[in-house]
Amino acid sequence: MILEIIKYGHPVLRERGVRVKEITPEIKQLIADMFETMYDSKGVGLAAQQVGAALQLTVIDVRGVTDRPSALDVNGQPAEVDGHMPLVLINPKIIPLGERVAGPEGCLSFPEIFADIIRPEQVDVKALNARGEPISFRASGLLARAVQHEVDHLNGVLFIDRMNAKDKEELRAEIDDLHTATKKSLVKKK
Repeated sequence: MILEIIKYGHPVLRERGVRVKEITPEIKQLIADMFETMYDSKGVGLAAQQVGAALQLTVIDVRGVTDRPSALDVNGQPAEVDGHMPLVLINPKIIPLGERVAGPEGCLSFPEIFADIIRPEQVDVKALNARGEPISFRASGLLARAVQHEVDHLNGVLFIDRMNAKDKEELRAEIDDLHTATKKSLVKKK
């Protein structure tokens, strides 16, 4: 089922997600719905907060993105990225590594708003997969950026928080308009 993507201005986007204690049928359904929603919106990642659930759960799939390559190491060995997609990260822990580099980012909770964000170029990841099994890997390129972006969401951090002051000021009107429209829609729903 395609879920509503929560837009900037909704308080759930600022909530730190609670740890997922077990993989219940409801969690499995949420994962399936999150993938369907992400694919429908042409995204590469989606955090539970973006569909209104403050949980430590995100889905990622960078297959098909050819202009921004990804790399993956599993157990210290290079691995085929497409062979590990789609990716479910439950209760992820990350260690950013490497040089900090700027790269373009957008967010499904901020339609049509894009900016270059500076992030470490690599990240070590430990999490549980959709079956509740431990996984670990090192990612770089777009996959590293997507992991960091989504883990930020799980902690209530938004990509606008990482924008430089100049870009944020240039986008101020669009960001404020989105925030205002979301707040108005929440009042109407009550």
